[in-house]
Amino acid sequence: MAKHDYYELLGVDRDADQKEIKRAYRKLAKKYHPDMNQDKDTSDKFKEISEAYEILSDPDKRARYDQYGHSGINDQDFNFDDFAQGGFGGLDDLFNMFGFGGRSGGRRNGPRRGADLQYRLKISFEEAAFGGKKEIKIPREEKCDQCDGSGAEPGTDVKTCPECNGQGQVRTSQQTPFGQFTQSRVCPQCGGDGKIVEEACHKCNGAGKVRKQRKLTVNIPAGVDTGTRLRMSGEGQAGEKGGPAGDLYIVIDVQDHKIFDRKGDDLYCEVPINFVQATLGDKIKVPTLEGKVQFDIPEGTQPGTTFRLKNKGISHVNGYGRGDQYIKAKVMIPKDLNKKQKELLEEFAEISGEEINPEHKSFLKKIKDAINI
Repeated sequence: MAKHDYYELLGVDRDADQKEIKRAYRKLAKKYHPDMNQDKDTSDKFKEISEAYEILSDPDKRARYDQYGHSGINDQDFNFDDFAQGGFGGLDDLFNMFGFGGRSGGRRNGPRRGADLQYRLKISFEEAAFGGKKEIKIPREEKCDQCDGSGAEPGTDVKTCPECNGQGQVRTSQQTPFGQFTQSRVCPQCGGDGKIVEEACHKCNGAGKVRKQRKLTVNIPAGVDTGTRLRMSGEGQAGEKGGPAGDLYIVIDVQDHKIFDRKGDDLYCEVPINFVQATLGDKIKVPTLEGKVQFDIPEGTQPGTTFRLKNKGISHVNGYGRGDQYIKAKVMIPKDLNKKQKELLEEFAEISGEEINPEHKSFLKKIKDAINI
């Protein structure tokens, strides 16, 4: 089923800021949350708007979506089961997230996995066929080596926030005619981290992460094609609060070849031969990815005849063996014949008589039979 546009799902403009996006999601989530509506249609709708919010509320994921659309979003970018059962499990979490309070638990402020990254790598036709190694440079956030990701200047302490006791939230209760109403909000002293540093790290300004240009070596397996995705575990954005780094996905883009066309793991090319070679047969050199090889053109080869060179194609990326190469005979008819050449051909035609083109005679007979009908 085709995915809907995330901005349309939330009812916001493409230049909407994070406050507008959260406000729109808050309104829709309260309307379609499964705990409030048992109808399957509303449950599916809640899943869609939750996915839209998950992507648009993350700057990295939103940037990829704005540039590539849904094709730029990985399956790992959104997991509804985790969203529905873990970080957003029911009405309590829904109310806590929106600042309406609840009956249990505060917001999660533990380790969080870093975001996945995507890099489009252009390689040559030969590199795709035989594999190899490529060095790339990617900008990404890495754990600050000065403070080891804590955000605190080395030698200084990281303390539990006295305002929220490390919960990251503060709660207030108010008695109303309908009962006690509890409201939760992000702790203003620690900003929701639950921790306070005495002195922020001078290198990362307390963020615990720094932006770096990372050089990586990509191992390209033989047989990859355009659209192939290679996963490099742990090479994405740094995690938060000690969480693991995300993954890096390398999307392969293979350049076209001047001679070969690829279909699956098979290769196709045209080989020009003259009409004498086609008629009498000959030994010719044909190109392959590994250089030229000798091939016997049989006598009487017709234009467009295709021959197979076994195991001269592309390696099977997920198994053993290779595809085949198919060569198509392209018979070249000479132009601007000299007088001697014309005389010889005319003599050949005279000697051959009707045998020079028996298929033409058969074709004329078919026409005659069709007309008589």
